[in-house]
Amino acid sequence: MINSKDKNCYLCENDMDKLDYKDTNLLQKFITPQGKIRPPRKTFLCSKHQRLVAKTVKRARVIALLPYVRT
Repeated sequence: MINSKDKNCYLCENDMDKLDYKDTNLLQKFITPQGKIRPPRKTFLCSKHQRLVAKTVKRARVIALLPYVRT
């Protein structure tokens, strides 16, 4: 999980304007152990990057790189 003491957007700080749906290690930081997308208040992402993460996670789920739900 992202460090909660950093109240800045993780992706803005690292100049990441594009995310790769194949980078599951990075995407795992933004989903819960159950497979849900974490809310912005927990990830501390700006709205632009939160939408980008959601879109990328959903794309990775469709091609089975990430699970929809973990049991």
